[in-house]
Amino acid sequence: MQTEQKIFSWGDNRPLYTYTRYIQNHFGERVQKLTVDAGLSCPHRTANRLAGGCTYCNNNAFNPSYCTPAKSVLQQLQEGITFHANRYRRANRYLAYFQAYTNTYAGVDKLRALFEEALACEGVTGLIIATRPDCLSDTVVEYLHELAQRTYLFIELGAESSHDITLERICRGHSALATEEAVVILRKAGIPLGLHLIWGLQGETPAMMLESLLWASRQDIQTVKFHQLQILRGAELEKEWTRRPEDFQLFTLDEYLEFLIPIVENLRPDIAIERICAEAPPKYLLAPNWGLIRNDEILRRFEKLLLERNTWQGRLCHPHSQLPQ
Repeated sequence: MQTEQKIFSWGDNRPLYTYTRYIQNHFGERVQKLTVDAGLSCPHRTANRLAGGCTYCNNNAFNPSYCTPAKSVLQQLQEGITFHANRYRRANRYLAYFQAYTNTYAGVDKLRALFEEALACEGVTGLIIATRPDCLSDTVVEYLHELAQRTYLFIELGAESSHDITLERICRGHSALATEEAVVILRKAGIPLGLHLIWGLQGETPAMMLESLLWASRQDIQTVKFHQLQILRGAELEKEWTRRPEDFQLFTLDEYLEFLIPIVENLRPDIAIERICAEAPPKYLLAPNWGLIRNDEILRRFEKLLLERNTWQGRLCHPHSQLPQ
C-alpha cells in the first residue's frame, strides 16, 4: 500500500509517531521504563480538598507487582530490571518512572532524596515524573529545572479533558487553563512533557473529544497518552456507573479504533503517542470488557486500520500548527 512505503517525518514507515520511535530518536537505542511508587498522594485527597480524588482513579490497577512504597526506590528499580529482563529482554539503559499519584506533591528535600536515589541506581539514565498541573510550585519547578540540566527529565501531566465542565464532573480539581499554564512554565524551564487525555468521559460527545485533541495539539508538548474511560473496581466512578449506567457511553474496541482515526489524523505529527489505550488487570476492570487482548495487539490492529484507510498521524493537521521541539 502507498503508506507502507512512505517514510514519515518521525523517521519510519509506521503511520503514527510511536513512543518507541521517540525514545529511539532521542537516545539512539532502546531504553526501558521502570515504574516506581514513591508513596506520595494527591493534593485533593487530603483533608482540605476533595477527599475522594478523581472519580475514575484506582492507582492499584496499573502498578506492577514489584511496585510498592513499602520497598525503597532502589529495591523497586532493581526488581523492575529483573522483571522486565524476564518478561521481555534486558535493556542497557533505564528511565525511573514515578507514576502513582502526584510525584511533585512533597517538599523539595523529600523529592530530591527520592529522585537522587533513583539516579544512583546502576543503569538508570533519567527520570519520568507524573504529576498534576496544579502541583508545580516555584521551588519544585526550580529544582526540576536544575535536575534537567544534568539528566534526562520528562514530566507527564494529567490533563484528561479541555472542558472544565467535565473536569468538575470527574472531581479533577483543576481547570484546563491550569494545564495550559503548567505547560508554559515547564517549557520555559527547558523540560519536555506530555499530556494524558481520557476518551469517553461521561457527558462528552465525539465533537467535544476532538476539541480536546485540537487543544492538546496546540500546546507545546512532546507526547500524549490516550486512555479510554474504564470503570475500575474501587474507584468512585464505580458507584456512579452502578447507579446510572445509562450515563456512560463506553467504547467497544471496534468503536474505539474508529474513533481514534480522526483523533490521530488531527494530531500534530511531531507529538509522539505514548499509548493509544489503557489496560487494567481483570480483577479491577468492570467495563468495558474487550477481552484479554493486550495493548500491543490493539496498537497493531490500529496501525493496520490506518494503512488500510491510507491515512496517518497529522494528515489533517494544518502545517502552521506545528511547534518547534
